[in-house]
Amino acid sequence: MSSIQPLSHERHASLRWRRYNGYGFTATTAIAPLAAAEVGKAALALPLAFVEREGGWTLAAVLGLLPGQNLYVASNGNWVVGYVPSVFRAYPFRIGWNEAVQPMLCIDEASGLIVESGEGETFFDESGELSASVRQVSAFLHETAKSEAVLANACGQLRAAGVIEPWPITIQGENGSQQIAGLSRINETALNTLDDAAFGRFRRAGVVGVAYAQLLSMGNLSTLGELAQARAQAEAAERAKAEVKPMVMLPEDNTIDWDWSKIGR
Repeated sequence: MSSIQPLSHERHASLRWRRYNGYGFTATTAIAPLAAAEVGKAALALPLAFVEREGGWTLAAVLGLLPGQNLYVASNGNWVVGYVPSVFRAYPFRIGWNEAVQPMLCIDEASGLIVESGEGETFFDESGELSASVRQVSAFLHETAKSEAVLANACGQLRAAGVIEPWPITIQGENGSQQIAGLSRINETALNTLDDAAFGRFRRAGVVGVAYAQLLSMGNLSTLGELAQARAQAEAAERAKAEVKPMVMLPEDNTIDWDWSKIGR
């Protein structure tokens, strides 16, 4: 469970932070919202879907086929494909929003990466300003937040144009077939029948690129399915291993005098 707090000198000046050494903290994240600047790279490695978020629409990486499941992170914390969504790359930092809807640099105090002493980096320098490393993280997160807003605007335009439709994905589980809800895709036919004026506006605004990136990314769904199958097989093997009862072992003491005459009687 996370504990997101705004970074402040009063609360964090005496503390230190450590960099993550694996992506295990993403293991229960099935959907990762994206920023406009990363859509092209993400589409080559991950299936992307349109999702409703905070009253609007955005494009997100689909990381799992069940709630609380990320199939792209291995048990040792390694990421198994070539692209990691930017939302994960500044952990344990993130952007929050104050009451005036202004971005704030925040920290996850439950990350296990905040320490009181010992190894780690300081949040603030001797003058009380953000340290150089934290300034770098803050700049990255603020630019990412701006890019997320750009993408949300593009997705809103696609939605308003009627070219986004539900994406029916059905998976087979232990209890039969199950349809994944909440994911949407581009209706390519509707996109191609937009009039020239609307298509031209979308092309100039970069919106068409978002649409085609989502269509391209759908080919990665097969990889996600393979990862799901491999995960299910590994978990089944572990369960079977746990259910195997140990064989009755004879005592190692070879001095015991067995009475063979009574065997079988």
